[in-house]
Amino acid sequence: MIRFAGDSGDGMQLTGDRFTSETASFGNDLSTLPNFPAEIRAPAGTLPGVSSFQLHFADHDILTPGDAPNVLVAMNPAALKANIEDLPRGAEIIVNTDEFTKRALAKVGYASDPLQDGSLDGYSLHPVPLTTLTVEALREFDLSRKEAERSKNMFALGLLSWMYHRPTEATERFLNAKFAKKPQIAAANIAAYRAGWNFGETTEDFAVSYEVAPAARAFPPGVYRNISGNLALAYGLIAASRQAELPLFLGSYPITPASDILHELSRHKNFGVRTFQAEDEIAGIGAALGAAFGGSLAVTTTSGPGVALKSETIGLAVSLELPLLIVDIQRGGPSTGLPTKTEQADLLQAMYGRNGEAPVPVLAPRTPADCFEAALEAARIALAYRTPVFLLSDGYLANGSEPWRIPDPQELPDLRVQFARGPNHTLRDGTEVFWPYRRDPRTLARPWAIPGTPGLEHRIGGIEKQDGTGNISYDPANHDFMVRTRQAKIDGITVSDLAVDDPDGAGVLVLGWGSTYGPITAAVRRLRGAGGAIAQAHLRHLNPFPKNLGEVLGRYEKVIVPEMNLGQLATLIRAKYLIDARSHNQVNGMPFKAEQLAQVLKEAIDD
Repeated sequence: MIRFAGDSGDGMQLTGDRFTSETASFGNDLSTLPNFPAEIRAPAGTLPGVSSFQLHFADHDILTPGDAPNVLVAMNPAALKANIEDLPRGAEIIVNTDEFTKRALAKVGYASDPLQDGSLDGYSLHPVPLTTLTVEALREFDLSRKEAERSKNMFALGLLSWMYHRPTEATERFLNAKFAKKPQIAAANIAAYRAGWNFGETTEDFAVSYEVAPAARAFPPGVYRNISGNLALAYGLIAASRQAELPLFLGSYPITPASDILHELSRHKNFGVRTFQAEDEIAGIGAALGAAFGGSLAVTTTSGPGVALKSETIGLAVSLELPLLIVDIQRGGPSTGLPTKTEQADLLQAMYGRNGEAPVPVLAPRTPADCFEAALEAARIALAYRTPVFLLSDGYLANGSEPWRIPDPQELPDLRVQFARGPNHTLRDGTEVFWPYRRDPRTLARPWAIPGTPGLEHRIGGIEKQDGTGNISYDPANHDFMVRTRQAKIDGITVSDLAVDDPDGAGVLVLGWGSTYGPITAAVRRLRGAGGAIAQAHLRHLNPFPKNLGEVLGRYEKVIVPEMNLGQLATLIRAKYLIDARSHNQVNGMPFKAEQLAQVLKEAIDD
């Protein structure tokens, strides 16, 4: 487990991303945790300005970015102070000694230099003048000292690449491509990268290098690539549109941490993708709903604050009964909250955050790679049942990455739907007419009639519709019927039964949803490795719940629900099934640590 940390301008995210790419190409299993400030350029040398990137890689199956890094690369005193408490004793610390000046130390509250006062004696400390060495390595280039210093992250990357025998060719190709219009900058960064590698090879301070073999047994056979949650979700949306044979339309307003989906989809016009960057959140979903009316697979992406603004149009989509995907990449709240930190606190907003009875299906991916499958499933439900669908990812999944097996197109589901082509109802006098709310008896979905189709003219709008005709209706009995029918449609959605992992006939079940899957599974493995008996189940579908959920919950004496909120799923479980579900909650903007969860679950078993 390696963590790169420095100022938000030190290139830590790029450094971590490149080390991750090389690790993925080598064949290791991996999991990442980028962590950075919300400000575009946070105050240099301060604790709030620290940006970090943690990577966990192994020769076997792993599930989380890791609890405690084995190696910390600290580019300045702030990076050291912000991260030292996470390190176990004996961990390796590589520090850029050039930044440990009196002023920099005082800025973060160090009364004395930790490199000299013995406070780091319990660690394996490697003081390296990264800045000086980088500038020296780039003397032949016509660069100012400030320009040369910017390459110190590449020097650090080269050093770590040597320590862990990472491939180097792809990073050099990446740098040449990234700075193709500035060949001197490309050459300088490559020179710094090679200098870092050579420093590791020649210095006596690093007596040991490590080789982590490929995780050949961790994966089924196939072609793999490293993928982040947002990228997997974008690819899933494109795949869904191709499988549905519908154009993909994204109406969106940029918001952290969802913006990468807009950026990625805008690159794929060749797949029939149209992206519209609207002037605000309301316009984004309004355009998407219009595209759904026009026959597209329509998507809007956002985070929690944007969902609040979109709620009226989501209610309109419920009333119109049109397919629409609402992708919510959750972050810390309320209000602006913590834009770059993770949370799972939008579940109840997705369930109930609209006026009136406006039921909407809700589902959540569990890992970065699983965002691809979740996008396909969300599209299936939206298209088959003619309903808006919430897909709840979060910042941890969106920015984190892991290996993903690229599927064969033949493995993907058939999502094609039939548009209405002509009349579907016969009046008493024998006249054939089109009724926009004449429903499929199996799914209760209404016909999808494309505007401009002769004979299929019909009203749309937010006022209550008459059953069948779609005419405006204020009839109390009709409203009662339509409300109950819309609810029945959602309740009747076909979803897979909940799978339970219970090899030992345990008395305790840990139930999770979304991105808690990795930490929960890692904790369960630790407990079972120590001889403990515990069952695990993880929900993808949160509305409607799997039909066997009540029966599953009834098998266990105790049900523990870990969530990155104050107990939202637990509240739903307790209300619907009258089960005394116990919450374990965390809302600090970071994912659960496996060791912490293992201790909580052990206490539940022993209680």
